[in-house]
Amino acid sequence: MTTTAMLRAFCDAVEQRNGRAFAELFTEDGVYHDVFYGAFAGRAKIAELIDDWFYRTATDFRWDMHDPVTDGTTLYARYTFSYKSTLPEANGARAMFEGVAIMTLHDGQIVSYHEVANTALAFVDLKFAPERIAKIVARQGAELKARPEMQRHLK
Repeated sequence: MTTTAMLRAFCDAVEQRNGRAFAELFTEDGVYHDVFYGAFAGRAKIAELIDDWFYRTATDFRWDMHDPVTDGTTLYARYTFSYKSTLPEANGARAMFEGVAIMTLHDGQIVSYHEVANTALAFVDLKFAPERIAKIVARQGAELKARPEMQRHLK
């Protein structure tokens, strides 16, 4: 499967709420690190992320990957992503994100998926209270500071 076809299958599986198809793009022990929900390891958990977690408070997903770059082992792609929120305070608003997907690949499958996403716009779209936004951003900051590659930046 070409990189472009894999990325389209990745996005289509989310849009179609097809966790099984999404999980099949990953190795058996693959890990999806979601910016909101954390790490989901293994195909069963990755499928659960899509079928249950993503659709728990959202519907009508749209996901597009742009400008992919890969060396066969690492894949980067800029993405645009949106969904309609079913949270009461959002009043059906479409939450929109822009980010970068970072994937480690092995034999054409995803070993790990990480993302760097600009979530601030979505929080405003969803009409989150400032206190809620602060709590989410604080958690994201703590997770960043806990990563091994950030340790020298903490000194």
